[in-house]
Amino acid sequence: MPLPPSPSRLLARLGHRLVQQFRLVDIPVTLPWSGTTLRVLQPATFDRLLTAAARDPEQNLPYWATIWPSGIALGDALLHRPSPNGGRPVLELGGGLGVTATAALAAGVDLLVTDYSPVTLLLNRANALRNTGRQPRTLQLNWRQPPPALFARAPYHLVLAADVLYEARDVEPLLALVERLVAPDGALWLAEPSRPPAQRFVAAAQANGWHDQLTHHQGPWPDPGDEGVVVNLHLLHRSAARAAI
Repeated sequence: MPLPPSPSRLLARLGHRLVQQFRLVDIPVTLPWSGTTLRVLQPATFDRLLTAAARDPEQNLPYWATIWPSGIALGDALLHRPSPNGGRPVLELGGGLGVTATAALAAGVDLLVTDYSPVTLLLNRANALRNTGRQPRTLQLNWRQPPPALFARAPYHLVLAADVLYEARDVEPLLALVERLVAPDGALWLAEPSRPPAQRFVAAAQANGWHDQLTHHQGPWPDPGDEGVVVNLHLLHRSAARAAI
């Protein structure tokens, strides 16, 4: 049986596929709580991504192509509390560029990352590999039409999501999905910067019996334009039992 490719060879293959699609920039990202610094590849411009989004029947804008404070805060929380799920599989919804996934892998998590864009999943894997030597399993996901493969290892005792709620139309599909994905005694860790759709999601989850343990994270964030952004980290539990960060 042939040996699996080394991390460096896998990273070279991913990099070759990515640079054929757009130019990348290498951004340093420091997680303020743990002090860990990551190197994150990010598209240099968004013009082609916006053009592709205009042709997409779902018209999902490329929010994934930016390093958001919420992903940093959620990754930091995972490093602050290593192996938060006792070795059981963890699911991330909307993995973006992979800041949260990289921190999760560094914390020893067995991770499946999902996102709408296949390009996002390539970047997610590349950023995880270059920082940890590991990559998550990945699955392309449209919340409105989840594939059967998403539920192969469900229910999950921990689901992660960072800054995934930008539009009101996403609130009901996401809540319906996490109701199916999270175990009866499981949790959804949701990081968000007070966007109205996220606030509506949390209120709807609480109305359905979820319990919210909330903390606030103020950075500092790597992008000066994010100064003053406060990230709300919700530990939403399906049972009365609550686990402190």
